[in-house]
Amino acid sequence: MIAYKPSDYELLRRRCATLKEAGWKQVAIAQALGLTEGWVSRTLKKYRQDGQSGLVWRKPQGPPCRLTTNQLTELVIELDKGATHHGFDDGIWTRHRINELIKKQFNVSYDPSQVGRLLKKAGWSLRKQQRRTGK
Repeated sequence: MIAYKPSDYELLRRRCATLKEAGWKQVAIAQALGLTEGWVSRTLKKYRQDGQSGLVWRKPQGPPCRLTTNQLTELVIELDKGATHHGFDDGIWTRHRINELIKKQFNVSYDPSQVGRLLKKAGWSLRKQQRRTGK
């Protein structure tokens, strides 16, 4: 089987539909394009159901956000109060600390690697503390 880039698959789906309309069998389409019969079958089924719009590439959707828009707004308000306000020794927010705050406030847990994405969605970003010179 040939390795294709994700961006190539829309073209392949369109080619599958064209070949099927030209009378090709699924097995022959799969062999000609270097794809599995299952992939060709799913592509043609989607084409029969949705027409040309079923062949368009779409970025895969992840799971929905576990916090509502209002909760994200509340989170930003709490973050703006500072880390010391929430019982941390210094005023630095880390992903782990923000995740602790989310657990405490909303009873929802995120993987710390996803906290940055969540903050970006909320319009808030982690900033590195500026080093101050001793002048």
